[in-house]
Amino acid sequence: MGSPVASVWPSGHTVLDAQLPGGGWPGHGLTEILCAHSGALEWRLLGPMLRRVCAAGHSAVVVAPPWVPHLPGLQQQGITERDLVWVQAQTAAERLWSAEQLIKANACGALLVWLPQVRAAQVRRLQVLAAGCEAPVFLCRPASAAAESSAAPLRLLARVGADWTLQVDIVKRRGPPLQQTLQLPSVPDGLADMLTPRLQLPSALRVPRGSGDVVVSPAAPHRRPSLAH
Repeated sequence: MGSPVASVWPSGHTVLDAQLPGGGWPGHGLTEILCAHSGALEWRLLGPMLRRVCAAGHSAVVVAPPWVPHLPGLQQQGITERDLVWVQAQTAAERLWSAEQLIKANACGALLVWLPQVRAAQVRRLQVLAAGCEAPVFLCRPASAAAESSAAPLRLLARVGADWTLQVDIVKRRGPPLQQTLQLPSVPDGLADMLTPRLQLPSALRVPRGSGDVVVSPAAPHRRPSLAH
């Protein structure tokens, strides 16, 4: 299995690591990832860390992701089908039970569980269990949950930004609050080698409106056909 799982894993985003307690994603605790559209941004945010986990000889376990994991894209990040364990739990109770058992067993290098509907007491129980787990444990929830209290010591709100960036707010962390929104460069999987220098900065293609001016917008990236229910 390789060397023991580290208690802190660099996120792969230098700007983010500078603001995370300990300098990366923590083990021994629960981290909430909040997104308006679940199933895509989580992979862009956590992908660099998952690559490190798998390179160290550990498995990344995902419980009930809303979309089928896109294996070609994951392979480009260094995550093979041997590295990824996908638990297909349908109900909230099955998802919660699966997460609890995996955390108790301390059996994976990283755990991602999607629980769009979860009670505060259940989050608290996951946090208590995660405190005894060496691997980073991530609870993926809707962005609307940011307004709710949570026992998770680290909570982040992620959304799409301009020019292939992610905008990340640290809603909660140990230590002083962070007032600013972080801008993280994050080109989606498979596009980095395809984008021309002009398309790497789509906002620069916009021509100011005026008499006779035209607004040029880049074409939306093709949606992966395998990312479907």
